[in-house]
Order: sequence, then structure tokens, then C-alpha cells
Amino acid sequence: MSIQVQAFTFNAFQENTYVVHNGQEAVIFDPGCYARQEEAILFEYIQINQLKVHAILFTHAHIDHILGASFCQEKFGAPAYLHPDDHFTWESVKNYAHLYGFENYKEVDIPSQLLYDQQILQFGTLTFNVFHTPGHAPGHVVFYNEQGFLINGDVLFNGSFGRVDLPGGNLETLKKSIFEILFKFPKQTTVYCGHGPSTTIEKEQHSNYILQF
Repeated sequence: MSIQVQAFTFNAFQENTYVVHNGQEAVIFDPGCYARQEEAILFEYIQINQLKVHAILFTHAHIDHILGASFCQEKFGAPAYLHPDDHFTWESVKNYAHLYGFENYKEVDIPSQLLYDQQILQFGTLTFNVFHTPGHAPGHVVFYNEQGFLINGDVLFNGSFGRVDLPGGNLETLKKSIFEILFKFPKQTTVYCGHGPSTTIEKEQHSNYILQF
């Protein structure tokens, strides 16, 4: 059964939320839906395609990637997963959400399910390998599917890479994650980014800005 990756761009940060599914089973990555119309778009996609949401997976816990966490847990009742090193990142969002204009941010408990390096997650026929990739955020992870794609969050972008000036960020750590983990995936791997268009490992190995550091 073929796997589809459906992207939605939400909130003022233009964050990419992904629904990965096989026509029946689905997983939501980094729900960033904030406005009611954004919530409706995501909900209607799930409903129209008659998808069963098995899990809500977070690459990391910066505000733009978790704005829809409360909505998704309420609507779909699926367990949420986060690396423990980003629990503090998650908790801090409630203290600064209003500074970014998100006065209606709905505080939600830290995801109860833990992610860790080298973990294998299976939801029906959907399987993902988890890799801990800190540097942008302490508990950042990426999710690799053997059909040849990577849900990469804010580690690597098309021609760029995640910022390192936020709490817990570190350029050398991020470079290590990119060079020692991401660049080890097959060259043809499609990289779905937390912002902007997708790319491939091969393209970034040859032209990414981080190669200049």
C-alpha cells in the first residue's frame, strides 16, 4: 500500500504540518494549526479521506510546531510523542506565546509517549525510524521511512538549516546532526522540511549553506 505525504502550511511562521498515511492509517507530524480555518482544513482532510489517526509525532517543541497540539489531541484522541530532552522547550511555550501574538494558545500537557534515538515506531503498516538530531532544539528528532523519505523538522532546509540562536541551540551540535546522521541517508531520500519546500539529501550534500562553515 503506497504512502502519501500531505503537507499543510500553517500559522504566521509558515510552518509545515504533515499527514502521512496509506489511505487508511495516518500519523500527524508537528501540528501547527492555530486559526480556526487552519484547524478546519486539517480536520476535513482527515475526515474526507476517512483516515484513522494513530499518533501525533513532534520533531521538537518550538511554538510553531505545537500550536495545534491541543486541537489534534482533542479531535483525534491519539497519543502524542516527544523526545524527553524537549520537555522544557514544550513547557516554556506558555510563557512566551503571547509575545508572538498567539494569545489564544491552548496549553496542553507534555506528550506522554517518549521518543528516543534508534527507536522504531509502527502504526499499522506505517513504520518510522527515529533519530535524535539536536542542535536546533535539544530534543529534536527526525523520522525516516524506508520508502525513501524523511520528516526532518527544522534540522535541514532546502539550501539552509535550522537556526541555532534559540535556547538549547548550538551550531556545532547541529552540524554534527546533519553530517553524521542526515547526510548518511541514501542520496535520493526526500527531505520534508518544517518550513519551505522539500529537498533531497543529495541536493543538500552538494549545495547547502552549512557546507561553508
